[in-house]
Amino acid sequence: MIDLLIAGGGPAGLATACHAALAGLEAVVVEPRSTPVDKACGEGLMPTGAEALRALGVRPEGWPLRGIAYLDAVGSVTAPFPRGAAGLGVRRTILHEALAKRAADLGVRVVAGRVERFRQRLGDVEADGFGRARWLVAADGLHSPLRAALGLSVPSRHVRRHGLRRHFAVAPWSSHVEVHWSPGAEAYVTPVGAGLIGVAVLSSRRAPYEEHLAAFPALRERLGAACSPVRGAGPLRQGAKARVAGRVLLVGDAAGYVDALTGEGISLAARSAGALVAALRTGDPGSYERAWRRLSRRQRALTEALVAVRGNRVTGDLIAPAARRLPWAFRAAVALLA
Repeated sequence: MIDLLIAGGGPAGLATACHAALAGLEAVVVEPRSTPVDKACGEGLMPTGAEALRALGVRPEGWPLRGIAYLDAVGSVTAPFPRGAAGLGVRRTILHEALAKRAADLGVRVVAGRVERFRQRLGDVEADGFGRARWLVAADGLHSPLRAALGLSVPSRHVRRHGLRRHFAVAPWSSHVEVHWSPGAEAYVTPVGAGLIGVAVLSSRRAPYEEHLAAFPALRERLGAACSPVRGAGPLRQGAKARVAGRVLLVGDAAGYVDALTGEGISLAARSAGALVAALRTGDPGSYERAWRRLSRRQRALTEALVAVRGNRVTGDLIAPAARRLPWAFRAAVALLA
């Protein structure tokens, strides 16, 4: 019987497998898609996330990020990461390949398939087609079928926001992640290589990517030719009642997600994967719930507040102007996340 059966071989699942292997546990990852898997993603790692990957021995090639900038039609404001810390802009496919290679080097097995039916017993979990494991980890993404099967999904009553992402063959002009604001959407510009940037658009209005991008004319003029297809994700907000249900634990987007506005998804996944494995090593899976809440508290609070302000008709367009008028507050918010 193996220690961990991990449903999902994205960054969260592979990071969990790496932590398990480093802790002397046997982990098997079940993933239906071949590596690398691409998906809609802002592709910017905050310094905490970059450090969490380095601690795992994962060092993907990318573009150093030194801070965050907010821009609108009137002006801009920037906030560097504190104490010279650096994040990382990295293509999702490159990140996935680096994690997959590290997992393979650590002896993690990845098998093709999808965990759909399972049964919990007193001392193990049996998944149809994949045998028995001491623990089952649901790392099956934003719309996690396992979270739903456990009855842990929470219907959202909030505005439904979606994300679209595309890449452009142009040299980065900044070492910051730029967040461009318009009345109906935000555009997140992330340098991911010497001649490549990614632009993700988030909005509650469903429209084609080019239509959204037209709301940012100054940005659109700098982009040049697109060099990747448009990929989308959403609705972004996904709630979970808990991260632990018996011998099943949720990690990554499956554990609950607010919005991509603060860019903390991968960072939280990498850090919480370590907390999950630490909880299992001590025989106290319930401590993972407490650790996840502690690790995500600042990000959830700030993201909830920004999304609430953004979704209000009166205050929705005031975030960037407020950041310019109160640069110290903007810098403090970035420092909290970094």
